[in-house]
Amino acid sequence: MAGQWRTLGEAGGVEAYVHRPEGRVRGAVVVCSELYGVNAYARATCAELAQAGYVALAPDYYWRSTRRTGLGYTSEEREKGLALMTALDRDELVADAADALAFARGEAGGRGVAFLGLSMGGHIAVRAATELRFELAAVFYPGWLLNSGFPLVGPVPPLEDSERIAANGVFLLGFRGEEDHIILAEEWEQAEQRLTDAKIPHELISYPGARHGFACADRPADYDPAAGADSWRRVHEALAAHL
Repeated sequence: MAGQWRTLGEAGGVEAYVHRPEGRVRGAVVVCSELYGVNAYARATCAELAQAGYVALAPDYYWRSTRRTGLGYTSEEREKGLALMTALDRDELVADAADALAFARGEAGGRGVAFLGLSMGGHIAVRAATELRFELAAVFYPGWLLNSGFPLVGPVPPLEDSERIAANGVFLLGFRGEEDHIILAEEWEQAEQRLTDAKIPHELISYPGARHGFACADRPADYDPAAGADSWRRVHEALAAHL
């Protein structure tokens, strides 16, 4: 079954690329994309999740600026993505995530919902966990968990609100490459401590020698096949356990 664009809430509001499984539904996954928008990689991720039995939807978080953005990985396209990301507002992101969660609940076949975040989308997934109740946040190299700098982060980074994640009952599974130039080892260690102190069930994993973007085969300079395969194995195990 091919993926399709669907409006998630009110007419004229946020849309998402939705891919449904052909057989039994095992739950639903909200795929929060990199700064490149709902591009070929994000859509392929939805297709793979649907093949595994999950309704997968990738919200278009850039819709207020331009609709259905899907950028490649050139330096020029990265600059376009950075400009779009800089325009994102934290509260609007949470509102879009709430619409995505409501849609996902209706599609999950009575099972649970996960947010799966990729880079910028990992930040969005953790932010959503501070405000919304769902079962699992699986995040790849999520930025700005403990520091600000962009309007989408706001004055309070998401792990400053760790107690709210705990109250919402979200299990947090996170991945980082040890050579990540955005998420430094010290920040990852601080994130581990914040999650532990807040008694949030979690697992944070680092991969030796892996870089930011290690799970994306469309980024050959960063892709690490072994780390990518292991992280995705862990994601599917978590989906089976929590949804």
